[in-house]
Amino acid sequence: MGLIALTGCDVHDGTRLHPAAVLVVQDGVCGGIAAQVPQGAQVRAMPPGILAPGLVDLQVNGGGGVMFNDAPTADTLRTMIAAHRSLGTSAMLPTLITDTPDVTRAAIAAGVALPDLLGLHLEGPHLSVARKGAHAAGLIRPMTQGDLNDLCDAAGKLRNLMVTVAAETVTPDQIARLTAAGVIVSLGHSDADFDTCAAAFAAGARCTTHLFNAMSGLGHRTPGLVGATLDGDGAAGIIADGIHVHPAAVRAAVRAKARGALFLVSDAMAVAGTDQTAFALNGRQITRAKGQLTLADGTLAGADLSLPQAIAFMVAQGAVTCERAIAMATSAPASVLRVAGTEGRLAAGQACDVVHFSPDLRTARILDL
Repeated sequence: MGLIALTGCDVHDGTRLHPAAVLVVQDGVCGGIAAQVPQGAQVRAMPPGILAPGLVDLQVNGGGGVMFNDAPTADTLRTMIAAHRSLGTSAMLPTLITDTPDVTRAAIAAGVALPDLLGLHLEGPHLSVARKGAHAAGLIRPMTQGDLNDLCDAAGKLRNLMVTVAAETVTPDQIARLTAAGVIVSLGHSDADFDTCAAAFAAGARCTTHLFNAMSGLGHRTPGLVGATLDGDGAAGIIADGIHVHPAAVRAAVRAKARGALFLVSDAMAVAGTDQTAFALNGRQITRAKGQLTLADGTLAGADLSLPQAIAFMVAQGAVTCERAIAMATSAPASVLRVAGTEGRLAAGQACDVVHFSPDLRTARILDL
């Protein structure tokens, strides 16, 4: 492999955009971002576009034709990882949607069996039935002492464990214990009022799952979870496809949250990386049409979205600059993790995955270096 200089593109280091720069890589390790080609380097001229760190996605329910819920095994995780690598994502938290205790335990065991896995995201089952979205109401349940113990134990075995809970279904003491064990507690699928959400954040919750969707909305006298999120310092994921959240609401969130606090998620399902038009979730048919995934009653069920498409949407809608949009899918989500490693950044001396964005930002491929 040797010393390689990638030229012909702007370079994004995960935080900042460096116009017309040279990215230096040696044996899979970043050698830095330079103004000129280093002596002795093999020049690899790239097509127009942007070079950036591999993308980081903290909410990935499926891909490559499979759902994590349907077969919570290491093989399913490998299939999902391969599908999302083809879309530019090199690090992700495979996400288990609300399911039975046995399926949840199997999912954790599958994650533990892959030591290189970034971690897992358990979205439920401790959610609000009133804000269930596509989650099966019959599987939503309160958090027991056994659940709490299992989650704390899993946090010690995985690099990262994110758990989405509704603020009104768990106690501040439970959130505090989860946080102390290393769990990244995120609030979502919640109908809680502002004070309940604020108490959950004070207890240790530090993230919000798919902001605006499946949660109590922002009223001028009843700010709800949306208000508590925008008013607080915590991070928040957002589905930027123009379907889940109106562009004006996306722009408002960008203005309200500090740089680095708002990050992009795909909320991808089984169809990601495929041309499938339908799949099943907990025995219910989900249809893919016109950029949407819906249950028979029209309820949105995840998103038909890749992170590059989300980045392109953010720029096209005037929500953020290209520089910030790419940061929202690299360093911003990486900063939420308990153990991030080198994900989401290009830094000298660190192992790196490098993606090449097309000029329109809608596609990205991980380079073979």
